[in-house]
Amino acid sequence: MPYMAEDSSTAIDFAVVTYLEEGCWRASSLATTAARDLDTLVRTLRQMQGDIGCIGSVSVDDDFFILVRVVGDEVRYLLSDVTAATDWPLAREVLDELALPVPIEDDEEQAQPAGDLTIVADLGMAAMEMGALCDDLDLYPDEMLSKIAERLGYGPAFQRAVEASVG
Repeated sequence: MPYMAEDSSTAIDFAVVTYLEEGCWRASSLATTAARDLDTLVRTLRQMQGDIGCIGSVSVDDDFFILVRVVGDEVRYLLSDVTAATDWPLAREVLDELALPVPIEDDEEQAQPAGDLTIVADLGMAAMEMGALCDDLDLYPDEMLSKIAERLGYGPAFQRAVEASVG
């Protein structure tokens, strides 16, 4: 297991919440401790819902990303790479929420997204497009999340929030 199993927040590259408010996209960086576990992340996101809920984007150790969409009482999850759950407690928690088994070993052949590929389909990114993005092993998770942000129209706000969290 990686060194941060006890405190996975130290491995968080960034955590950003994005929401639509009065027709304008807003994005804010979150403290990495807000993404230390899934319950904390969801509780934090519930406090920031805009007109269409909110989207939490978390990049972990240049290894994988998690999207969490909270709309009212509904919570939807997307894990970019199911094999991350073999090493990362946060990824394992997503699989637990999805009632999916943890892969037996970290095998790139098993690398695939898990969860709701339609998580942002109503905002303009279809499941096939999301799946293709997650399958692109040449991209880092921050690059994938940036592409999602650009596709959905909140790229500049997202980039400012990421820069604020890592700068």
